[in-house]
Amino acid sequence: MADEDKKDFNAMLNDSKDMPKIQTITDQKSIEKYGGNRMYFAPPIDYDRVMRQIPYGKVITVGEIREYFAKLNQADFTEPITAGIFVSIAAWASHQRSDNETPYWRTLKANGELNPKYPGGVEAQKERLKAEGHTVIQKGRTNIRYYVKDYEKALFTLT
Repeated sequence: MADEDKKDFNAMLNDSKDMPKIQTITDQKSIEKYGGNRMYFAPPIDYDRVMRQIPYGKVITVGEIREYFAKLNQADFTEPITAGIFVSIAAWASHQRSDNETPYWRTLKANGELNPKYPGGVEAQKERLKAEGHTVIQKGRTNIRYYVKDYEKALFTLT
């Protein structure tokens, strides 16, 4: 996202954009990739609500949140593009508030990867995760990425 300081992320967070909804997809490649044709769209505020549940010392992945929403809404999967965007909106909305913080740094990308699109980038997320007892490791030489080591052991299970 660009010009984050000029956007009202809390307004975006509370704009449901006609969601939640389920859409039936017909593209065979997508059906095979995601394991079905019932695609769920969760509104941005739902991602924020889930991200708020993750306690100190625990983490979750965007994929885990997507699976939770799909199961909760009898869908085959939750739409992945909006999921990533809405997680970032929740992070920036929290960053713009002076209170009522959402612990967005505990929400990781696939395989425990840190999210460079969060406020302060991976450096800020890395510091917050380390402060909660996580070990952050670097992978790659040219395309450097950061991951929470053994993140699976710290995964929070949504119920």
